[in-house]
Amino acid sequence: MKITEPPICSHCSELMKKMEMPNEAAYDSPFMYVCFNDDCPYYVKGWEWMLEKYNVKTSYRHRINPSTGFESPLPVWSKDAMRDRIIK
Repeated sequence: MKITEPPICSHCSELMKKMEMPNEAAYDSPFMYVCFNDDCPYYVKGWEWMLEKYNVKTSYRHRINPSTGFESPLPVWSKDAMRDRIIK
């Protein structure tokens, strides 16, 4: 399922943004759609879950591969992590 327009995050209903993937990444798309809403429950609850389960101070944001429609977490280590890769 190819996605051509920015989708709505299934966790917070905010419009997702295009995020450029690193050249070294072995993805079939040069970008992913990512939810950068800092109030998204998926992101907010991720901090506690990762600390509880893995004892690490990290979270994740909701990500969708536009080529396949596959949804997965994008690990982030801070509120600003990966924001420099947002495609305007």
